[in-house]
Amino acid sequence: MPCVADWLNNPFSIVQGIFAQNLPNSDWEKKVTDYFKEKLKENNATNWVPSLNDVPVHYLKPNSLVKFRCMVQDMFDPEFYMGVYETVDPNTNARVLHFGKYRDVAECGPQQEIDLNSSQTVTLERQTFYCVPVPGESAWVKEISFFASQARVSPSTSYTPSRHKRSYEEDEDMELHPSKQKEQHIGSGGDIHGCGEPKRLETEASAGHHLISPNCSPPLDLNFPLPGEKGPACLVKVYESWDSYKVNDVLEVYGILSVDPVLSIVNNEERDNSTLDPMECMDTAEEQRVHSPPASLVPRIHVILAQKLQHINPLLPACLNEEESKTFVSNFMSELSPVRAELLGFLTHAFLGDSLAAEYLILHLISTVYARRDVLPLGKFTVNLSGCPRNSIFTEHIYRIIQQLVPASYRLQMTIENMNHSRFIPHKDYTANRLVSGVLQLASNTSLVVDETQLEQGQLDTTGVHNVKALGNLITWQKVDYDFSYHQMEFPCNINVLITSEGRSLLPSDCQVHLQPQIIPPNMEEYMNSLLTAVLPSVLNKFRIYLSLLRLLDYSISDEVTKAVEEDFVEMRKNDPESITADDLHRTLLVARFLSLSAGQTTLSRERWLRAKQLEALRKARLQQQKCVNGNEL
Repeated sequence: MPCVADWLNNPFSIVQGIFAQNLPNSDWEKKVTDYFKEKLKENNATNWVPSLNDVPVHYLKPNSLVKFRCMVQDMFDPEFYMGVYETVDPNTNARVLHFGKYRDVAECGPQQEIDLNSSQTVTLERQTFYCVPVPGESAWVKEISFFASQARVSPSTSYTPSRHKRSYEEDEDMELHPSKQKEQHIGSGGDIHGCGEPKRLETEASAGHHLISPNCSPPLDLNFPLPGEKGPACLVKVYESWDSYKVNDVLEVYGILSVDPVLSIVNNEERDNSTLDPMECMDTAEEQRVHSPPASLVPRIHVILAQKLQHINPLLPACLNEEESKTFVSNFMSELSPVRAELLGFLTHAFLGDSLAAEYLILHLISTVYARRDVLPLGKFTVNLSGCPRNSIFTEHIYRIIQQLVPASYRLQMTIENMNHSRFIPHKDYTANRLVSGVLQLASNTSLVVDETQLEQGQLDTTGVHNVKALGNLITWQKVDYDFSYHQMEFPCNINVLITSEGRSLLPSDCQVHLQPQIIPPNMEEYMNSLLTAVLPSVLNKFRIYLSLLRLLDYSISDEVTKAVEEDFVEMRKNDPESITADDLHRTLLVARFLSLSAGQTTLSRERWLRAKQLEALRKARLQQQKCVNGNEL
């Protein structure tokens, strides 16, 4: 029987064994998938599989089993490959069947040639996804995933450093600060193996998106949606059910790593030949460069198993429908009340004593689009936090706190410079035949914090106007219209948008909450830093589970409560026909929904409805008060 080392380090030996045993039947492929599925179900087996999110590519053994948590940034055209092919020995005429699945390059022995005219050849189709790490993934997600991994890796080259497995961030840090590398080696008992070896160029996809390849000019653009992203981009080869995946889906894939240097040679030869006779190749040189980058820079993963992720919080079970997961959920729900109270207290301190703003932030962070009625997204809850100090570090620190709570986020500083020069909307590059990413190409459930306090006087150019419009569409309709030159294509999304502003935001929102600080700390930096350091890691983890879990719960309103709410609303309209509108009912129902979920209740009770009305009354009274103050000032 194969041991762990076989299916992890040499999955091809497993595939070969199953292929050989099941010829000429075609069900060998399903048996391969079933074999690895069963292996990964074994106790903590997934933690033994090295992850491209954690480990630089040159630390991973070529043709070994790896995993990758990623977002589908683009989908290339399907490609044909030889699923089964036959080789022949010209000397003995001996024939051997091989499988081409999970390979980039067909293999044959030194005395063998591929018989392209063989009747045994089976041509199949596979799909290629261009995948990037989840945009804006929080540092704590990476750290927890990294330390949960039990994979043991060593460099795939002759280079043998005296260091343990390191994450991408550490690897980059050593490159930027060589003195740290020196200190680390000296501090590890005087072992200096590999001390003078510079880190290989292809290890890190750096913040500038570009990697220099010796065979590619200009530099290769890795097409990350957000600036400052780290980690590898991968070409993910999918063999089945690819129609069930969409652009921007978040996946965890398990597959065979291919970094064959032959790929670069083959691609360069094709490129050189196509320049001699353009009619032989329909692809442009730019398209070849983008679709077939050097495997050392953009590795290939041949997928054996893939799953869409409901969430990327490593503190939660991946799938909440399984029996073990249900136990986890029920145990956590039993202690929900104190967690909510602690979180409310923590956020109240962050908002300088404003408990109402803290309440609304909790509701915002657990909001999610749960359905769409025609074009209207139901469940979105964009909050405009007004009253934020202008050009202050306050909004930066609020974002830092949100970063510590949610699995993926991005702070968009709404300066004239950013609005006029940033690429918000992804667009199709027909020359390279790829989707060029933009800032708004984000995974589902990402928290987007738009900092409007950075906005200064100035002129928006055409790009700036389009970017503001795109932000408005994202907030109102939860969709981004990707630019395909001759037409636009709608991509629905589910992004939590929080807008921080001094006055009312220029952008639309579902709810405006005006900040009323109860304390003004003499040193804001010190105050905010002490908040985060004072929270125990175990408590912070409970906050993270709380916010992720509640977004995934189902919710309903009974007929009895629906009738009571309708009667109550009619009464409210009678008492105040001027200011109570249908929008107020919709917003109060949303607040009641998230208020119920925040208490762990999946149905609306009368108590929660009354509390929602009370919160809304307090919020409106505060806005009215602010309006009067501003009026007096004018």
